[in-house]
Amino acid sequence: MWTYEKRLQYPVNIKKTCPKTASLVISQFGGPDGELSASMRYLSQRYTMPCKEIAGLLTDIGTEELAHLEVICAIIYQLTKNMKAEDAKAAGFDAYYIDHTVGIWPNAAAGVPFNACEFQSKGDVFADLFEDLAAEQKARTVYENLIRVIDDPDVLEPLKFLREREVVHFQRFGEALEKTKAKLDEKNFYYFNPEFDKQFVNA
Repeated sequence: MWTYEKRLQYPVNIKKTCPKTASLVISQFGGPDGELSASMRYLSQRYTMPCKEIAGLLTDIGTEELAHLEVICAIIYQLTKNMKAEDAKAAGFDAYYIDHTVGIWPNAAAGVPFNACEFQSKGDVFADLFEDLAAEQKARTVYENLIRVIDDPDVLEPLKFLREREVVHFQRFGEALEKTKAKLDEKNFYYFNPEFDKQFVNA
């Protein structure tokens, strides 16, 4: 169970309607490197982590990603809440408007809908942690791309906050990888012992 504090992790107060900006930011909701896939990735992976400390880290970060999802959705909502049909058309957001009006729905900036193939849970400690490190770096890159093309300071400030959290999560997963390496039996993991892998190659 979670204790839910009913406030955004970072405040969002956007003054200008801009469906074009919403159509870009939405990638961090339902895109391949967005907050929805991040939260599902970590909250799924935690069950098969071999040590409780790393499982706890995945729970904590997965929960925070849900909070980030709220921030992103608040940005999209505030950018589109006063949007008219002609605004959506002028911004190239009309296809989304046709399907969802001003409802918040997960897809990438390119229009590709979210699906579960956008996150992995392999049940292999190293596969999952390296996946997590890469995911945080990819999310950081997307935030940096958004920051480069958006000029509204009301949108930029929460995006900058979220970008910094990706850096912190990358650091935490790096520490988790080192801790995991120190706790596992070196004889039974190919990460340490290439000889272990030969039983599969020669089978």
